[in-house]
Amino acid sequence: MNHRPPSDDTASRRAAMLKTAFGPVIGAALQDDTVIEIMANPDGALWIERHGLGRVRQDQLIRAADAERIIRLVASHIGFDCDKAHPIVSAELPGTGERFEGVLPPVAIAPAFAIRKASGRVIGLSEYVDAGIMSGADALTLKSATLKKQNILIAGGASSGKTTLANALLAEIAAVDDRILLLEDTRELHCSARDVVALRTSPGVSLETLVRSTMRLRPDRIIVGEVRGPEALDLLKAWNTGHPGGIATVHAKSAASALTRLEQLIGERTTHIPCQLIADAVDLVVFIARGAEGRRVKEIVRVEGLDHDGYRLAKPNPLELIVNNEGAPR
Repeated sequence: MNHRPPSDDTASRRAAMLKTAFGPVIGAALQDDTVIEIMANPDGALWIERHGLGRVRQDQLIRAADAERIIRLVASHIGFDCDKAHPIVSAELPGTGERFEGVLPPVAIAPAFAIRKASGRVIGLSEYVDAGIMSGADALTLKSATLKKQNILIAGGASSGKTTLANALLAEIAAVDDRILLLEDTRELHCSARDVVALRTSPGVSLETLVRSTMRLRPDRIIVGEVRGPEALDLLKAWNTGHPGGIATVHAKSAASALTRLEQLIGERTTHIPCQLIADAVDLVVFIARGAEGRRVKEIVRVEGLDHDGYRLAKPNPLELIVNNEGAPR
């Protein structure tokens, strides 16, 4: 495997070639703020998923030669030698930063790729309620939790909408005068707060390193795009020692299994799993799933502690929201 960063002129030419290679259908989808994912399958089928509308197969097919050209152009942009020995390309699209994953034979029978787009705009909690993704009580609970600086863990499977929901919660936080640190592998989080520092991983700089560095950047709230390794331990320690009001996402199949997933990730660093730390640091777990009816918030549970049976979970009461004299949450 060989990485050779291209010159600026070469990168510009390759970006222009890639734009042409995408063609009108993919090009239009990349410009559409409602599009979440673009997928080209080995059989030539082209699928486009839009927020709230699900995945739709397009009338137009994509030829194997065109799909391969797109994958190789993306690989060239990052200076990656894509061949039979290295048939998988993981990258960001030049200029716009969408997450790209491409595969070539022999790992697939024909070229295939997926482009994951960050949402073009932040979708507010009220829109989640209007779309039937969550109830009004759920929205009130989440709004209350952000304002009370509770730590929120968003759980779900791949493409379930975890990051989009995190952005909705960040929109609630933006109105509060806090210093916010955003940590992620790919730029997907958006926060319009006045005092924001966005950090991302790079070769040689892991998320674990970023979490530790963040502690010296004077954060009020620490937001992690996705917890997927031993950085979980550092994040929970930070949340539990003077930095409340954080948000993180994690892959899990239920609210309860999200806490078990944290145990597994911490176990990558130490054999002693601090379950009490998890119970103390995580206040709320939100589980969002994607099914035939689209995305839905399936569970919101409050972590109330730890006992001999495990984590003590309860359904939060949205009426706990404190309202001031003007009727605004505080």
